[in-house]
Amino acid sequence: MNKDERQAMKHAEKADVLVAGGGMVGLTLGLALAQGGLKTVVVDALAKSAVLDAKFDGRVSALSYSSVRMFRALGVWAHLAQWSQPINDILVTDARLGEAPSPFSLHFDHREIGEPMGHIAENRHIRASLFEAAKSHPQLSLIAPASVTDLQSEDAWAVAALSDGRTIRASLAVAADGRESPMREKMGIGVVGWSYPQTGIVATVGHERPHNGTAYEHFMPSGPFAILPMTGNRSSLVWTERRELAPRMMQLPDDEFDSEIARRFGGHLGATKSVGPRWSYPLRFHLARDYVAARFALAGDAAHGIHPIAGQGLNLGLKDAAALAETVLDSARLGMDIGNAETLGRYARWRRFDSFSLAAATDALNRLFSNDIPPLRLARDVGLGIVDAIGPLRRFFMRHAGGDVGKLPRLLKGEAA
Repeated sequence: MNKDERQAMKHAEKADVLVAGGGMVGLTLGLALAQGGLKTVVVDALAKSAVLDAKFDGRVSALSYSSVRMFRALGVWAHLAQWSQPINDILVTDARLGEAPSPFSLHFDHREIGEPMGHIAENRHIRASLFEAAKSHPQLSLIAPASVTDLQSEDAWAVAALSDGRTIRASLAVAADGRESPMREKMGIGVVGWSYPQTGIVATVGHERPHNGTAYEHFMPSGPFAILPMTGNRSSLVWTERRELAPRMMQLPDDEFDSEIARRFGGHLGATKSVGPRWSYPLRFHLARDYVAARFALAGDAAHGIHPIAGQGLNLGLKDAAALAETVLDSARLGMDIGNAETLGRYARWRRFDSFSLAAATDALNRLFSNDIPPLRLARDVGLGIVDAIGPLRRFFMRHAGGDVGKLPRLLKGEAA
């Protein structure tokens, strides 16, 4: 360590954990760690006002019922409940554009498990609720806008330099800074991934009839077309389109865009009309080769990016946050070093297989359903019918969609971490 580095260390602010990225996963992790008594600093490149603007992100997220339990335990749900729409039913069908759906379909009814299968909320409302919950935790500091410009791992510390000139040293640094994670790259962790020949188009659609809390997933040759219920007579459209065709759809005048929506919606919700702006996002898949390094861990999209076909991307990241918080807090309670290799190894072993399994499953589902090959169409349609007809199997998939299978972190059970 040279003289300048020693001076920086001398004047560095001290924390137990530094989280790079104050999005939905990063701030949730910060809340969980602060609630457990650890001094946590969350650094985000964007100002609060930017990420809360309705024009910043038009997406919604499907929160599984285990994620809702977690938000209740962290004090987030008290702020978010009014902005969320329960998912009472999910109807999955397979159809070509302009044709009647296959006679085989899959119906999930929340009455079979005794509670809504999840809730739909706009991302901006989730962020706002996290900010509100964070206000009550003196152990949690949010620095925004700022970014981590450098990160060095010393024997006992992770030392971060921030864009505002501050230096923070912590026992553990976590990257929750998105798919293109600068911190992941800085720490030399590679990824395995690819781009899909698809683009996701997102818009909010107003409709004449109530949706009654039903989410629809229509599988079409270009990819899944999801209709997710929002508060009021509104639904979020998540439209997977061929990459070469998506730009033309995005450039259509409003009346022509609404006509294309109506062709895919069908008439079950009456007249439909897009409300507000539309967005498009390239669809990609990636998995980090490692989840941890010296005094460093990945969480959320920095660790994995999956196809949105099952709406599980945020839930997967929240499970990372719950598992990492539990692992770190358990070590802290035992008086152990929260950033040592043993602690981080437990987290990596817990999350790598689960993340890989879900990522592989969503990739396989997209490949199976995003085509018009007759034998595959027949196989998948019969498969939907079989799952629908067998109660225990159907309820297993419902519990899986709710994030209620496998070794759950305490927060996902609604308990404190």
